[in-house]
Amino acid sequence: MGHRSELMGEKIRKIPVGIIGVSGYTGLELIKILCDHRVFEIVYMGNSEGGKELSAIHPCFKNVLEMPVVKADAKEAAKHCELVFLALPHKHAMAFAKEILECGKKVVDLSADYRLNAQNYEQNYQTPHTDTHNLTHAVYGLPEYAREAIKNASLVANPGCYPTATLLALLPFLEFLEDSSVFVDAKSGVSGAGKTPTDNTHYPHINENIFSYAPLSHRHQIEIEEKCEILGGKGVQVNFIPHLTPLSQGMLVSVFGRLKAPIDPMEVLHNRYEKEKFIRIRNQSVDVKNVRGTNFCDLFALRRNKDIYINASIDNLLRGASSQAVVNANVMCGLPEDLCIPKIAR
Repeated sequence: MGHRSELMGEKIRKIPVGIIGVSGYTGLELIKILCDHRVFEIVYMGNSEGGKELSAIHPCFKNVLEMPVVKADAKEAAKHCELVFLALPHKHAMAFAKEILECGKKVVDLSADYRLNAQNYEQNYQTPHTDTHNLTHAVYGLPEYAREAIKNASLVANPGCYPTATLLALLPFLEFLEDSSVFVDAKSGVSGAGKTPTDNTHYPHINENIFSYAPLSHRHQIEIEEKCEILGGKGVQVNFIPHLTPLSQGMLVSVFGRLKAPIDPMEVLHNRYEKEKFIRIRNQSVDVKNVRGTNFCDLFALRRNKDIYINASIDNLLRGASSQAVVNANVMCGLPEDLCIPKIAR
């Protein structure tokens, strides 16, 4: 906490941060990013069990970051950290967030626990929300649409991967769309299903295979609809069809809608995003290879008469989770938004 770091010619103290939920894929990617961060310093790592070195959980950190992982304790994390990342499943994150916030510290929550209003959350996740007080002031962390609110937030709800890509594609066009439903065809790498193996993610099943799951009923459908109304000022019925693909990382989203009148869709994208550091407007359909390992969202749009097609790609673990979480933390702590955020596809 007493160390100093050079940033843009000024001396800035290190900011101690912690991660609760280091064992999964999003925890792994958070650690990779924070290892190289010039201001954030990891001082606390926790999971449900504790008692292991980090390299025993993620061998890639052997001789790189030798650090104990303890049994997660909210108050203990708050003692050592100014900001804590929660990389936990829904239902589990809100209890930790509540205690950490009571200690006056900041939280970036990567679960779904603070993304939705209480009614939508409880209906969607079939569990009571136990922290409705903090839910009312949680900021939905899509920086391009909530940057000013994030600056003053103590609790940021990091968006889901499917909603991140879909909303960045859809929001600029809401005002131009007819009052009818839109269809979203989304394809994700298998890491989006988490680290715990399932029948669908078992290698013999997912290899050389692709299939939809939870069509028109996926949990992220209501998240997209709610945020269209809040961030875009227009309610819209979203017909969301996700697919699991034999990729480890990456996400490709295609949005289909009907326009009130013909527009130049690429002009709309450029007008909305030309100043955004992590949005790239492409001149042809996008792919996942060029965003993998980065925080970029690549976008393309095309119109045929009054029908519109909007194409988006992100890394589901980075822009859809961990790197976006660090962007939010940067903004919350008054740091440059793009400080130490990965920008080169790997």
